[in-house]
Amino acid sequence: LVSEMPSGPGIISEPEIEKIISSLSSSTMTVLLTSKVTAEEIIAQYDFSKPFALQIVDELKESELKILRSELKDTELIQVIHVNDSGAIERAKSVEMFVDKILLDSGNPNLSVKTLGGTGNTHNWEISKKLVEEVNVPVFLAGGLNSENVVEAIKKVNPFGVDLCSGVRTNGKLDRLKLNDFFNIVRNAD
Repeated sequence: LVSEMPSGPGIISEPEIEKIISSLSSSTMTVLLTSKVTAEEIIAQYDFSKPFALQIVDELKESELKILRSELKDTELIQVIHVNDSGAIERAKSVEMFVDKILLDSGNPNLSVKTLGGTGNTHNWEISKKLVEEVNVPVFLAGGLNSENVVEAIKKVNPFGVDLCSGVRTNGKLDRLKLNDFFNIVRNAD
């Protein structure tokens, strides 16, 4: 459930997110994507909708991650690491003790208008592969994945799972045919 973002597709309003989560079974693993950068803002956002997990799409200071981990002990925290260079490996290692999972993406939080996901761009999968080998938490791979490149990405990076957005959209909307094609290819991959 994609909350307010500086860019990218699929944004849902906070009231709609709360409505969706409250309508689902408590066993449904809902994930709220947040671009907030302070623990106080993220906790307030969490308290409004109570998702199963929080996906933090921007870089947080270590002190903010410590607060989140302390305050949200029973909530799964997924930190997005934007793979722009080999520094992503050190960033992942510096946060892995505070989070349950890491998600590798192709955004750029250093732009004047941050791109924090949904770019349709891939990144250097060799860096991602090395990162997966060096951290001790499950790593998801995102960033420009589609039915044409997902098998190669899985074979090269060996992620815990994959995450997708733009690769299954047409004109900004989810495309059922692209979704079906993507999942059929993933299911049938070696």
